[in-house]
Order: sequence, then C-alpha cells, then structure tokens
Amino acid sequence: MSFGDYVYIVAVILFAYMTFVIIRNNFRSKFDAQERRKDLADEYEEDYIVDKQPESKED
Repeated sequence: MSFGDYVYIVAVILFAYMTFVIIRNNFRSKFDAQERRKDLADEYEEDYIVDKQPESKED
C-alpha cells in the first residue's frame, strides 16, 4: 500500500470519529439535568411535575 492509502484510511477514521462526536454532543445538548427534553419544556411544568417523592404523614 502506498503512503496515500494510509493517509486516506486515517482521514476516513478521523472523519467518522468527528461525525460521531458532533452528533453525540448535539443529542446530549437537547436534554437537561433531569433527562427531560429542553425544547419540549412547558412554562407551567412546575404546576404538574413533581421531582420529589411524596411526603408521608406519620402521626
């Protein structure tokens, strides 16, 4: 194999890796810390979504 073939193989591997990293980071940026979609957030979500466990009353 010639030197150009090795350069081509390295370029293809780097291209595939960079594409994977860009797609992965784009996907991760769409979610918040609670793993909910940022673009589907509702301005009234605190009214009906509870992140805590319900408190039990033991009297």
